[in-house]
Amino acid sequence: MQILLYALITIGTAAFMEFVAWFAHKYVMHGFLWSWHEDHHKPHYKEGHFFEKNDRFFLVFAIPSALSYILGSATPHLWLFFVGIGISIYGLIYFLIHDVYIHQRFSWFRQLDSRYSRGILRAHGAHHAVQTKEDCESFGLLVVHPKFFRKRKEWATQRKEILE
Repeated sequence: MQILLYALITIGTAAFMEFVAWFAHKYVMHGFLWSWHEDHHKPHYKEGHFFEKNDRFFLVFAIPSALSYILGSATPHLWLFFVGIGISIYGLIYFLIHDVYIHQRFSWFRQLDSRYSRGILRAHGAHHAVQTKEDCESFGLLVVHPKFFRKRKEWATQRKEILE
């Protein structure tokens, strides 16, 4: 029974991290820590720099995970250990989808071709179409607005109509 509980804690934490990432992206990265995130919205791939200031957020999310591992191992609250695993799993998924697949910082896989992968790419592209702190859309990574799963022409036309 405990194995099931710990599995649910791990899966629940990983799922909850999508909301945490959305909130942090919208209100922290596009808020008071824009100075760290701004370079991620600027085209800089020709500069030859592998790291961005935005990569500091890896540490911001790694600290609660590490603390959960430590506290879960060193106290009677073993469930915290599995919270740490859930945060780490989401971090791995985020890294593979965002850094490897979308931004292609590594050449591990180039093109996934499914309705879901195209929707994620469209949503992220719409987010990066704005290079400023304000007026961005689509702050999530794995959960995106359904319009991005329709054909690009349909949602692009809809956005234009809304803005007019």
